Amino acid sequence: MNETAAVLDRLSLRALLAEAIDYAGLFPPASLDLASVVENYRAYRRSDDAWSLGRLIVPAARLDALAAQAGAGWRADAADHAGDAQPWRISALIGADVESDAARVAAFNERDAALAVVDSVESRATSPEEIRALAGHFGGLQHFIELPLDVELSPLLVAVRDSSARAKIRTGGAVASAIPSARDVARFLRGCADAGVAFKATAGLHHPLRGEYRLTYEASSAQGTMFGYLTLFLAAAQARDGAPVEVLEATLESRRSTAIEISDAEIRWDGQCASTQSLAATREVFALAFGSCSFREPLDDLGTLFAP
Repeated sequence: MNETAAVLDRLSLRALLAEAIDYAGLFPPASLDLASVVENYRAYRRSDDAWSLGRLIVPAARLDALAAQAGAGWRADAADHAGDAQPWRISALIGADVESDAARVAAFNERDAALAVVDSVESRATSPEEIRALAGHFGGLQHFIELPLDVELSPLLVAVRDSSARAKIRTGGAVASAIPSARDVARFLRGCADAGVAFKATAGLHHPLRGEYRLTYEASSAQGTMFGYLTLFLAAAQARDGAPVEVLEATLESRRSTAIEISDAEIRWDGQCASTQSLAATREVFALAFGSCSFREPLDDLGTLFAP
């Protein structure tokens, strides 16, 4: 068993990361071509770490191209598993032409949902009116709506909740200015918990802990202070248990792997504790996923940091 597998075998991390990583290889900083993304996702589904793999992220405008690229593999997988193959789960990013993208999603799902299905969509909105308008197009699908962080979140989150949607937070980008403050992320978590709204996060979450990292894969890339997906999910568990913004912010800012103890029963850090049961419940109903353009990097970094 390699060091990553040994770490990931701990029950608390199994609870924390089950189907957590939505693979977004098409997007920066990876920016892979569709053929490579399809090949990677198919390999990840067959890997020992498939339990931590979530959906494949694809723009709705490229669903036809996805079907053309991946269709033969879908049919081969179905044949190999003699009817037991699970369909590829797709999350479609909705662009400016919402009606056209909604039609693309519907058409894709009418082809053969036994092979691949769009069961989640992701859009953006900046007002309660926009949120309500978007929600009318995607009934029956899990719908994540990305919200701005520089406004009063409460009215937006109420609209998300009343529309039976979920929230989405952007936690990074290819430039340092795209990374929000820890206070803003903490406010988002506290607001979601108060409103009873589940969420996903995306961008800048390749690493378990907060720290200075390269913003892209270019050798000359600038660095930025990025968030860690591990501490984001731990802060989400705290938010669900009622912790105030200041406590959430402190967890988001946590950087020292030596201050974190991971066992089957719980994860402890900086005098705080989240049980495996609490983490599983948080993931099931509150912190639903995070998007990453790399599937391996988040897992391998975890193995490196916390190897026995």
